[in-house]
Amino acid sequence: MLPMPRLDVLCASFALVAILALFAPLPASGASAEARSIAWSALQGAVTGGKPADAARLAWAIDGETIEIKGYALPVDRDGDLVYEFMLVPWAGACSHMAQPPPEQVIHVTAMKPFRMAESYEFVSISGRIRPGLEKTQLFIMDGVTVIEAGYSIGRADVARADEGSGSAPAKRSSPWGFLK
Repeated sequence: MLPMPRLDVLCASFALVAILALFAPLPASGASAEARSIAWSALQGAVTGGKPADAARLAWAIDGETIEIKGYALPVDRDGDLVYEFMLVPWAGACSHMAQPPPEQVIHVTAMKPFRMAESYEFVSISGRIRPGLEKTQLFIMDGVTVIEAGYSIGRADVARADEGSGSAPAKRSSPWGFLK
């Protein structure tokens, strides 16, 4: 007959395993390899008769889900060409050259590591855990200061340049500034 382990040793072993699990390193990317690719339409929650800033318009079912989405980056916090924080919007020119999209179409992104951007509105792919919740961010743009309301945030996001020719690129909106190209 095998000896039974002592209860105090068994409890200490479970406690040690639990503590080690808490301090286990996160995946190097901050986002798991199982990121689900979504379209901008997936961010629209319940359509209500409320005002555009109504939190009921957010897709709460995706709270905490690891997603991948493509869009245009509008820098919020940068140092030269290194961007630490930005707004991801579905079309180029949103918020500075044209009206801001509704909050359910704006994602406040904090990059895991600084992302090198040559110009505003670069087309990027981000992946990370998405969190619904309205937040306002002050942004310095060409005309001065504006406040942008985002319906979602992704912290510790992986950011990479994306190809606009891919099938999951958001629909382009016509810009009154097209002649500047």
